[in-house]
Amino acid sequence: MSSAIASITVDCARPHELARFWSEVVGWPIDPDVKPDADEAWLRAPDGHPILLFIRVPEGKAVKNRLHLDLRPQDRTRDGEVERLLALGARQVDDRRTSDGKGWVVLTDPEGNEFCVERSAAERADD
Repeated sequence: MSSAIASITVDCARPHELARFWSEVVGWPIDPDVKPDADEAWLRAPDGHPILLFIRVPEGKAVKNRLHLDLRPQDRTRDGEVERLLALGARQVDDRRTSDGKGWVVLTDPEGNEFCVERSAAERADD
């Protein structure tokens, strides 16, 4: 027997606002049953994917995440995606790009949760 991942859950102060940011990042809609002042908000994931769930907690983020998401752009380059995410409200905290074009960029969402942006599949095709 095994288990399937049902959701990836993010503790946060403002669930609806953070869900709105991540909805723009991944292109999944916020579930229409979610109310703006609710203590939980989630994105409607495509079939077979775990949902992204945002839950209000009283404490703020204090240390680096022990688990984070790695994103791979689908329709643009890594650098183009980084620029798009910065415009949405992400913040760059580390740059792990290398002189040969490989590597990744570490960003945080509006509440400080770290995530990485890798190269797109097209950029990896030359490896």
